[in-house]
Amino acid sequence: MTRRQAYNAAALGAALLLAALFPVLVPNGAFETVAIFTLIYIAMASAWNILGGYTGYVSLGHAAFFGVGAYAFTILCKAWNVPAGWVTFLMLLAAGAVAGILAIPFGWIALRARRHTFVVITIAYLFIFQLLAYNLTNLTNGSAGIGAPIPPWMGSSFNIPFFYVALALAVAVIVLSALIRRSRFGLSLLAIRDDEDRALGLGIPTGRLKLTAFVIAAIFIAMAGALYAYYVTFIYPQYAMNPLDDLSMALMAFLGGVGTVAGPVIGALIVEPSQQYFTIAFQSGLNLITYGGLFLVVILFIPRGLWPTIRDALKARAERVRAQSAVEPPAEATRLSAKGGSS
Repeated sequence: MTRRQAYNAAALGAALLLAALFPVLVPNGAFETVAIFTLIYIAMASAWNILGGYTGYVSLGHAAFFGVGAYAFTILCKAWNVPAGWVTFLMLLAAGAVAGILAIPFGWIALRARRHTFVVITIAYLFIFQLLAYNLTNLTNGSAGIGAPIPPWMGSSFNIPFFYVALALAVAVIVLSALIRRSRFGLSLLAIRDDEDRALGLGIPTGRLKLTAFVIAAIFIAMAGALYAYYVTFIYPQYAMNPLDDLSMALMAFLGGVGTVAGPVIGALIVEPSQQYFTIAFQSGLNLITYGGLFLVVILFIPRGLWPTIRDALKARAERVRAQSAVEPPAEATRLSAKGGSS
């Protein structure tokens, strides 16, 4: 292991330890709630990045699968009489499986288009699923909403199980994203992003790989939706399938650095706490204005995102320091040379 790899591993370990100790270090219910939602969005943005970042297919409809996960969780818990408690978290896997199955035909249709057409199709998916949630009243209870199992934890301990499950989900998606990024599968996705026609000419099965990325993103976003439903205990179509969730996922990925592993994490750590603060402090649409302003800032000034921009700046600075040290002779050698010349 190189020194850089050891440094990165130590930094990641320290960050994970700090995250695990957060409820102990900050025993405040309001901050724990913000942390839970932030972890949920880290998982969502990282999953979205597997499709939007690695393949270049920007989806603005994957919030539909967030709603699918939320509704699948509540409906299956009622149908199977799942008791509330720790065992209920296993239903996140079932919700992800339902979303994954649904994502296969819808992804196959959407991915037959490219670029702007694909974006429009995914937006249409979101509103189609939202309308279904409103109108399939026998299944979803329509606009009246549907209740999830009520967690048995009370008081100051209520947030703790949700925090650690959200942390586990976020870590799982980040690790999967990193593994994909470094795998042959991930390199093929990046080749599709750079030049899909050339990748197809080189024999890469672009259709199958794009669909796989589409389904993976849908599965983990649906699991995040199921966790959200269990946490808030009641869901409505307009909140379970909210277009702002798609904007949030895209903004987080682009702000931090789309197509990177750390970018969506950094973006979520900035955007979600800020959004929660503006919502609570001003109780207005200021968070929407903030979203628009951040998008403009990213597009105009940091189109590659914060993480790649900072990383490249640090690399350039290190290279300048190395070049300068190579050109300039050491101070001791200069002193000895001057002393010899004077004698």
